[in-house]
Amino acid sequence: MSALSLPFAFLGGVDPWIFTFAFVTVAMTIWMGFRSAKSSKTASDFFVAGRSVSVGWNASAISGEYLSAASFMGIAGMVMSSGYDALWYPVCYACGYLFLLLFIAGPLRRFGAYTIPDFAEGRYDSPLFRKIAVCFVLFIGFFYTMPQMKGAGTTLAYIFPGMPYWGGVLLVGAVITLNVALGGMKGITLVQAVQYWIKLFAISVPIFVLLSVYGFYGTHLQANHVNPAAAPAAIVGEADNSRATEAAAEVGRKPLVEKAPADTSWVSPFGPLTTKAAKAAGLTAEQTKPYSLLYTYSLIMALVCGTAGLPHILVRFYTNPDGAAAKRTTMWVMILIGVFYVFPPVFGVIGRNLMPELYSGVGAKGTDKVVLELPTLLSAKYGVLGSILSGITCAGAFAAFMSTFSGLLVSMTGALAHDVYGRMIKPTATAEERMRMFKWCAILVGGISVVLGAFVENLEIAFMVGQAFAIAAASYFPLLFMSVWWRGMTMKGAATGMLVGGLSSLVAAALTNVSTLALDKGPMGKIFGGFAPLNTYWSHHPLLRTLCDQPAIWAVPLAIVLMVVVSKATASDVPGDVRMKMLVLHAPEKLGLKQEYIQEHAAGPGH
Repeated sequence: MSALSLPFAFLGGVDPWIFTFAFVTVAMTIWMGFRSAKSSKTASDFFVAGRSVSVGWNASAISGEYLSAASFMGIAGMVMSSGYDALWYPVCYACGYLFLLLFIAGPLRRFGAYTIPDFAEGRYDSPLFRKIAVCFVLFIGFFYTMPQMKGAGTTLAYIFPGMPYWGGVLLVGAVITLNVALGGMKGITLVQAVQYWIKLFAISVPIFVLLSVYGFYGTHLQANHVNPAAAPAAIVGEADNSRATEAAAEVGRKPLVEKAPADTSWVSPFGPLTTKAAKAAGLTAEQTKPYSLLYTYSLIMALVCGTAGLPHILVRFYTNPDGAAAKRTTMWVMILIGVFYVFPPVFGVIGRNLMPELYSGVGAKGTDKVVLELPTLLSAKYGVLGSILSGITCAGAFAAFMSTFSGLLVSMTGALAHDVYGRMIKPTATAEERMRMFKWCAILVGGISVVLGAFVENLEIAFMVGQAFAIAAASYFPLLFMSVWWRGMTMKGAATGMLVGGLSSLVAAALTNVSTLALDKGPMGKIFGGFAPLNTYWSHHPLLRTLCDQPAIWAVPLAIVLMVVVSKATASDVPGDVRMKMLVLHAPEKLGLKQEYIQEHAAGPGH
């Protein structure tokens, strides 16, 4: 095979409709990136889109950025694999914006910084604290890019059956890195706003068609409530068993494979998602309940508080003209993502009935691709319609991981180019130098993200995102919440709580991931084989495994308590102008108050 033909070796089994929709989405993304890049001329354009984004556009852009591969593919895959416990993900993803709306969005925008490390230094007059805050932008960002890369690899491997998983990661990573390097924040705002509506269309239209052909949601749910062949009627009741049998026949339910969880477990509030650690320890159903409750409460805390601590979302509020616009934007984001989250769980429920063979797949061939595969069932009845609908969902998947990865790349690149280079390494850098560094940093961060993404094929998308949220919940959320609402916070208190809470949750999440990868039968198992004994340790200590799987329940209170205790002990270090800063954070813009640090910062070199 010649070197020229090698890249096209996998095109033989490609569905032309699926390829066309995916190609158009990517081409449109690149075109919009080039078009928008022409209007990105200043540092303000690159970092905060000139602070001129309207409420409607920004709400769409934030929604597009927030609805990642975890939302589009991961939730459906996790509902299918783990049952109704997974519904906590979409519910809490949306609820997190209520925290943002009530406590953080308006004050954060009124402070007027470019990045969250900007806010950290300005609030506490500490260049050292900026360095600490930059580290967590990168920690959270890289943890969050890994599930986006998993979505990219899974989707490309589906579209091109012969393409290796890492090939999809590399291709998508290169496209998004190019877009971000060209136009920064202003360049991706239009792209992300359009991609939200692409995702909503791509997730909803196939669902309506599938439900009209294979029966409505209630019927599919009834069929999932009990497996008549596996559960005696004496246990579930004659009426329930009869209804489930009729529903299963009506929707054409296929027999479950061996790896699929039983129906009684799948619909239980203590299902496969929250009982992994307890089951590995061989505990009874009654003994498992406390661990399940602990896991659930910790997951809720991670997702709700983590939403209010994601750097790539928070930086978006700096693109609004003022604090009032930031609050209106947050309200619209809650509505937009709430509408979207109605649909992914439906894919999981239908997929369990109609494509149970996905339970036997691993990595890119497992339940995470149910959104992509399910529409193809229509091909047998309606020919090309199945391919068209599958092509639409592939386009939506592309829009999902591309828009979120774009936002992550901008936040991490901005932290390196603006905070590390422009404020630490070379404070006298001109605007042109900072913009040039932005482009080089985008390439660096994009390359690292691709490498990390190549290692996580065997981890669930939504699970990885949950861990990124836990790190954000234990680091940035306490920092922002306490800094905005408590004048007694000191830099030492904020830094101690942020470092201990964030790093401890980071280590806990990393340990569970490497122990899971050590079980892989392929190359990942060889790379992480040294961590295999951890799984034996987890089986004897289910409580520790649960607390490491979902660390938010202890890491968030730990961070806040440390912030309070250390701040009380160092009360003499409270900034002298703290009253003025609190006034700037909370007073209406109409009063015309300005924060001196931000004025000086905005007038400095490079701006």
